[in-house]
Amino acid sequence: MTNKQRAYLAGLAAKMSPVFQVGKALVTPEIVNAIDEALEKRELIKISVLKNCNETPASVAAMISERTKSTLVRVIGRKFVLYRPAKKPVIELPR
Repeated sequence: MTNKQRAYLAGLAAKMSPVFQVGKALVTPEIVNAIDEALEKRELIKISVLKNCNETPASVAAMISERTKSTLVRVIGRKFVLYRPAKKPVIELPR
């Protein structure tokens, strides 16, 4: 993914509210499955990491990105954005 595509996706995500919150329980199989389903439907989601989480937002983002086979678009503060094209993509990335 190019920097231009990441910037485009980050711009789309700027207007979004977080869909999930990760807290003390960290990354359970249930939350990974829920995020996986959300990525299939929405392609682009924002996730918030709560203050009671023992891990850094960047490490949580990398872990979830790896487990859902998605692309980590950006980590800003305690929020991060994931992208994975659906089988029938809705979001068209710039070249």
